[in-house]
Amino acid sequence: MINIIISVFLLLGGFFALIAAIGVIRLPDVLTRMHASTKAGVLGSSLILIGGAIYLQETEVTARVIATIVFLMLTSPIGAHMIGRASVRDLKSKRSSS
Repeated sequence: MINIIISVFLLLGGFFALIAAIGVIRLPDVLTRMHASTKAGVLGSSLILIGGAIYLQETEVTARVIATIVFLMLTSPIGAHMIGRASVRDLKSKRSSS
């Protein structure tokens, strides 16, 4: 039973990571790519980490997984915001120089 739960977490995590990768490649502009990479990427990574924590069932590993997920959730939006901001500034500088 626990192997099924672990498999579901790993497969869902892999699916969302794949969706994030496809989104980064296929979406038309920086802002939508940024959205796909942060939302689906963090969700996919988190699900994979949870699957690993359930598999290992150690307190130390679980604590590290929780810390890693919190770190991803805190830093991913900040990084995406900075990428978006740089993109907007780049567009503005290209328009003003033309």
